[in-house]
Amino acid sequence: MGWLAQIGFAAPYLLWALVLLPVLWLLLRAVPPAPLRRRFPGVVLLLGLKDDDSVTDKTPWWLILMRMLAAAAVIVGLAGPVLNPEGGEQARSGPLLLVLDGGWAGARDWDARVELADRVLAEADRDGRTAALLTLTDPQPPLFQPAGNLRPLLAGLQPAPWEPTGAMADKALELTQGIAGDFDTVWMSDGLDFAGHDRLVDTLAQRGRVQVFEDGRGAVALLPPAFEDGEIVLTAARSRAQSDLTLDLRAHGRDPAGTERVLATLPLRIEAGAVSGEARLSLPAELRARVSRFDIAGQRSAGAVALSDDSLRRREVALITLRDDREGLELLSPLHYLQQALEPSADLLHGALTDILPANPDVIVLADVAGLPAAEERALQDWVEAGGMLLRFAGPRLAASDLSRSAEHPLMPVRLRAGGRSVGGAMSWGEPKALAPFAETSPFYGLPIPEDVTVSSQVMAQPDPSLAERVIAELTDGTPLVTAKSLGQGRVVLFHVSANAEWSTLPLSGLFVRMLDRLAVSSVTGQPEAADLAGSVWQPLRVLDGFGRMQDAANLAGVAGEDLVEAPLGPDLRPGLYEGETRRLARNVMTPGRELIAATWPASVAVAGLDRPEQVPLAGYLLALALLILLADVVAALALSGRLSLRGRQAALGVVLCLVSLTPYQARAQDDQFALNATAEVVLAYVITGNRAVDDVSRAGMLGLSDTLFFRTSVEPNPPMGVDLERDELAFFPLLYWPITGDQPMPSAAAYEKLNTYLRTGGMILFDTRDADIAGFGAASPNGRKLRQLAEPLAIPPLEPLPGDHVLTRTFYLLQDFPGRFSGRDIWVEASPPDAEKIEGMPFRNLNDGVTPVVIGGNDWAAAWATDDEGNPLFPVGRGFSGERQRELAYRFGVNLVMHVLTGNYKSDQVHVPALLDRLGQ
Repeated sequence: MGWLAQIGFAAPYLLWALVLLPVLWLLLRAVPPAPLRRRFPGVVLLLGLKDDDSVTDKTPWWLILMRMLAAAAVIVGLAGPVLNPEGGEQARSGPLLLVLDGGWAGARDWDARVELADRVLAEADRDGRTAALLTLTDPQPPLFQPAGNLRPLLAGLQPAPWEPTGAMADKALELTQGIAGDFDTVWMSDGLDFAGHDRLVDTLAQRGRVQVFEDGRGAVALLPPAFEDGEIVLTAARSRAQSDLTLDLRAHGRDPAGTERVLATLPLRIEAGAVSGEARLSLPAELRARVSRFDIAGQRSAGAVALSDDSLRRREVALITLRDDREGLELLSPLHYLQQALEPSADLLHGALTDILPANPDVIVLADVAGLPAAEERALQDWVEAGGMLLRFAGPRLAASDLSRSAEHPLMPVRLRAGGRSVGGAMSWGEPKALAPFAETSPFYGLPIPEDVTVSSQVMAQPDPSLAERVIAELTDGTPLVTAKSLGQGRVVLFHVSANAEWSTLPLSGLFVRMLDRLAVSSVTGQPEAADLAGSVWQPLRVLDGFGRMQDAANLAGVAGEDLVEAPLGPDLRPGLYEGETRRLARNVMTPGRELIAATWPASVAVAGLDRPEQVPLAGYLLALALLILLADVVAALALSGRLSLRGRQAALGVVLCLVSLTPYQARAQDDQFALNATAEVVLAYVITGNRAVDDVSRAGMLGLSDTLFFRTSVEPNPPMGVDLERDELAFFPLLYWPITGDQPMPSAAAYEKLNTYLRTGGMILFDTRDADIAGFGAASPNGRKLRQLAEPLAIPPLEPLPGDHVLTRTFYLLQDFPGRFSGRDIWVEASPPDAEKIEGMPFRNLNDGVTPVVIGGNDWAAAWATDDEGNPLFPVGRGFSGERQRELAYRFGVNLVMHVLTGNYKSDQVHVPALLDRLGQ
């Protein structure tokens, strides 16, 4: 009987009428049914007789019970019973504020959140309430309006690849404080705590009732990969320490052919009661360098993805010197400090230059090397011009040589003066010199300079008009310390001091390692400090969306180096891959060592899961039950009174049959109405997938395309219709849009028979896998694999990528690109005949006479076409003017598609050739 606790009432005071049912029982017992009067002559013989024992005729108890049940059903029905009510009377009145965290932690079950939010708004709309929407990852002033008006906007919501920050919480708090009057709050929480969370909860609780819905499983995320002891260390964190959790981690990268693949998999286990777990992956250096990202299988969120950067790729550095060091004097070796600085983060190569160059290292270091044989110099110069980096250090040999004196040597960045400068020398200093702050144009800009770093000797650069632009580090007296120049595709860099501690204390400091890293000589395997990147600007290459999908950064602005490390994620700093002058750096949702903290709620706040059952009003069912009982009462009363003749029995039977067959008649009427709506005008249809969010986007897309056809062509479509493949007739529709989801059920054999008939009789199906941003056509994505399964039983002809002279490129607009929300992907149509060739005088081949029965792509056209009832786009397409141009091309493709299916290949007729040639400029 626990289900009774799930029923609420809109007008519970009406239930007091149930106490009158015993009175009704007494009244019905006291009033018997009217007797049936019959004239019979023999009754005269009974006149005068008297029966001492008289029995009062009474209504049968079961008939009275039926009438009481009917009365009880009416009373309870008028009280407004609701199964799974949201709350009491207070929660069903007044304004409602729908709050969404909107961060990456909610992406895993985003569809369930949107569906639940839609049900909350539907219930509020049914109660006549106003509502407003507030997304904490992008707080905007909430505008209260009828709750039903907000429902179409939910389909356009997407999780952000960041989470609410303290600044966002403060802005949301300010916006809620500006709302006049009290209101209730329904909060769709991601389950994570954030700065300002408690203050926002307290403020909302003071304005009205707060109800929270969150996933009880908690969030799971992947920390950035680390490289330790020759292995990749992967750490996963979760917000709730529950039972054992085993995750499948995947390493993605490109194979030698350039195809994105899963390069390795490994399990990661988080013990019961623990909030994090660790796994180690050992990969060869070549394979490790190909890894672009790690993710958690089955988790679709930006937090479940850890991007890889240059930190996992150990650079190959060749160390070359001509000095032979005696045993026991390693500290005087020109290469000793370089080896100490580079061994932890680079693969070092030793040997002769002629043996090193065929290995094509990333960097070649020449320590105090002056002249080289002519053949080696030419080979080294060719290597640099092809993109290599030559790093040179001065020393006694270089200072005493004539290298780059009279003329600049190709393998030197500047000309040098004869001799050198040192403390007590010919060009003496009074004391060792310190380093000057690095200029903004220097790759070392922002690095702190330790006070104990000094220079006592150096080689001097010859003054030259180009010297100033080649100096990237200098001493406090203005003399160059490090110079650099470009040579072909590569670079040549010269430290004007030695690589050991003879001429300066620079190799003894941590600044030396940071400078090598800024020059991309070493690969820092840990997360850099903000100070290491201070003063640099990093351009985003590709960024993650809330679902963990990689997207082009388009024209996003650059990010300051210190912000890239420390600043919280947001619209101006998104997780993704960023490029600096010499390396690439990944900014992930999770930072090293971070823990996920679960959100806590006051005892006064009701918290429920996302699987909240839907409200079901029961009043209609109870009133219908009362009506049926009263009809049965009429039949029973007629039978008891003897008035139910044969004709009466037939009438009663007709009433029963009418009630029994009411549903089929209604279904038949609905089918007739469906046919009338589908044939009154041209109607664009979409396949109902069962995914509420996808179906809403499909309907909005077909609505936007219908409006475009209405305004631009002679076609005036009626509103679009959803099609159930199992139940609805397909022949009414010229075009069927079929979005593919990875979990949609396979149609039945009867449905496939209808689909094949539809394709054979001139219908067209536009299959849209909606994954052009992450996969190519085929089985490379879950939607692509699902399309193969769905299309296998269909009678689809051979396909080919849409050729440039296909009639679909010119049915209304002249097109060469067919983007939707995404672009840059082939579209597949029926293959042209093998013997198709151009006819003399025609600019196009003589392709198929009919309409291609299928068009297959993945550009998510419905999202690009989608508009609300006011004609406003629901989804962003690209950015700025280029994005609007892409949306326009998407509309034009939709127009061409509809005109093609309605008119066939009439644009292949010769009568159109002059106009087409003129438009094509031929």
